[in-house]
Order: sequence, then C-alpha cells, then structure tokens
Amino acid sequence: MGKFTLLKKEGKARRGRFETVHGTIETPVFMNVGTSAAIKGGISTKDLLEVNCQVELSNTYHLHIRPGDELIRRMGGLHKFFNWDRPVLTDSGGFQVFSLAKLRKITEEGVAFNSHMDGKRIFMGPEESMRIQSNLGSTIAMAFDECVENPAPYSYVKASHERTIRWLKRCRAELDKLNATEGTVNPHQMLFGINQGGTYDDLRIENMKEINKIECDGYAIGGLAVGEDTDVMYHVIETVEPYMPADKPRYLMGVGTPQNIVEAVYRGVDFFDCVMPSRNARHGNLFTWRGKINLLNEKYAEDGRPIAEECSCPACKHYSRSYIRHLFKAREALGMRLAVLHNLYFYNELMQKIRDALDEGRYEEFYRQYKDSLAQRRDD
Repeated sequence: MGKFTLLKKEGKARRGRFETVHGTIETPVFMNVGTSAAIKGGISTKDLLEVNCQVELSNTYHLHIRPGDELIRRMGGLHKFFNWDRPVLTDSGGFQVFSLAKLRKITEEGVAFNSHMDGKRIFMGPEESMRIQSNLGSTIAMAFDECVENPAPYSYVKASHERTIRWLKRCRAELDKLNATEGTVNPHQMLFGINQGGTYDDLRIENMKEINKIECDGYAIGGLAVGEDTDVMYHVIETVEPYMPADKPRYLMGVGTPQNIVEAVYRGVDFFDCVMPSRNARHGNLFTWRGKINLLNEKYAEDGRPIAEECSCPACKHYSRSYIRHLFKAREALGMRLAVLHNLYFYNELMQKIRDALDEGRYEEFYRQYKDSLAQRRDD
C-alpha cells in the first residue's frame, strides 16, 4: 500500500506526499504521458529526468497490442524495459477500448472488441486488465471501467456506473491474487479506483460512496475531458470531492490545459495527466507563463529570443524561436523534440510552482494571478 500524507491545505487545495515502492511523489503532480512507453516527439527517459518528471504514464491497451505485455514481463517489466526508476502509472485500457475499438460488445464479464491496429478480436475485462498491468509491473494500476460518452441517457449511465463498481471489486480481488503470486514483477503494485456517473450528480455521489468501500490506494474521477464544457467538469469535481477520502490521492484523468490544472487543484485534485503538452508542441503550440504562442507564425521567423526568456528548459537555454521554427518548416525532427521538451518542462514547472505556493500559504494569490492569463495567447 502506498502511504499518502496530506501536508497542508489551503481552502480545498491540497499539498501532499505519496510514498511508493519506486519513490516519493510530491503532489499536486502532472504525469507525463508516454502511451507506448515513450513520449511522442523523441523524448527519452533521460530527457524526462532533465524536465523534472516525477511520474510517467503508459497505456495498458497499447502495450498489450504492441509489443505485448508478456514480452515486457520477460524483459523484466516496464521500468527495466524503458530504463526508468521513478513511479509509473498504467491506465487500464478502458478509455481506449471505448474510444478506439471498433465493433465492441459490452457484457458483465468485460468487453470484446476489434483491435484498432489489425482488427484482431480481443477480450478485456477486469481480470485481463489486472493481469496485463501486473505483467507490466507499474507502480500504480488503474481499475478497468467503462468510459461513457457525455451526455448519455440517465438509465444507461446508471447501469454503467453500477457495473463499474462490480468491476472494481473484481479488479481488487485479481490484483491481490497477482501481487501474492511468486515471481510477480511488482508485488507492491497499487490500485486506483475510478469514479464514474456521467454528468449526473446523484450517480457520481452514489458511485463515489460505493467505490470508497473498496480498499484502494487512490481514487480517480473518470469520464471527463471528453468534450463536455469545462464548467461541467468543474461542477463534477465539486460534486464528488466531499465524498472522496481525504487520506488518499485524487486523480482527475485526462486533464488538461494549464488553466484546467490550476482550477482543479483549487477544487482539491492531486494527480493529473494529459497528452496536451506533447501533442500541442508537435504542432508548434507552446505554453509560457505569459500565455500560449504558435511558433509557426511568420513573426517568429527572425526572432532571436528563446521560446520564453524566463524558462530554463533545454530548448530555451540553447536555441532561438527563429531556429526552432526553421526546424519545423524544414520538417526536421529536432524541432518537434525541442518543442515537446519545452512544454513538458513548463508543465512540470507549473506543478512545482503550485506546490511552492501551497507550501507558502499563497495558493489563493497564485490562482487569482494565473487562472485566466495562462489561457491567453501571447502577442509578442
């Protein structure tokens, strides 16, 4: 079991520390997303250390399909496979099954679907997801759940959230069994449960109450950041938060923009992940403390300044906007790599500044200063 210590609170915002078998996580934390055990844009685990990444996130579904979780187990587990000794969280594959898979069929046992890669028929349920994640040996395994589209009919969401509770019980039982099995990659693997219930307050609350009865190392809010308005997302967090245990980490899955993170920390969230920093960077969209810039704009063609003067990332320390823009235009892979390094560094620095503000009792001031400005577009 991981040990979470709530060090400090300011309003709902929480400053914590989560001790794991692979090291201590200072929260609030942003997990850098390496879906297939690599960050898109040519980023190595050595680079992740340089941009101050605490936790890497990989995906059960993608690694099961390629190269295969059994292969990764034979290679010594995910940490050894991609040379990373800090914590790793693996997403259960539930979201990908529902967003990528074609011709899926949901039953009480799990989901039968066709692989988005080669059309091969695959079955995944709670036990299969736990076995795959156990083979990967991640620090934190996520429960297998159903991710429902928003909005969805009340009757369907009700049936789905009830099934998610039953599935969590099965995940808990299977992971306990796997952790006790001789030769398991990580016998200390932890489990996070996932709150579902769509956009219905009563279902979200009922679901949280029920999954709280199942012993988990942390609890996530799932089924958001799938197209609903941000106000709806913030409302769901505010609705669920009072029912989440105070002594366990809280994870808002798939979120989000710097503004989303600042707002969600304000509402009591500890863990975040999103493909946004790397995906945006690969298209020249970069984050700074004074707002966003699109480096592909013509006005940066002869701009000798770094992406952000105040930034100490590997890109800003050594290269100009002009040069990195040229790399993009010339389709040189280095341009994408430098941009991704910058955005990941920015996100990890954002979390450090949030933690510093909480440590010093000035998060309210930080929140007021940055909650809107981070979303603005820079004009310089």
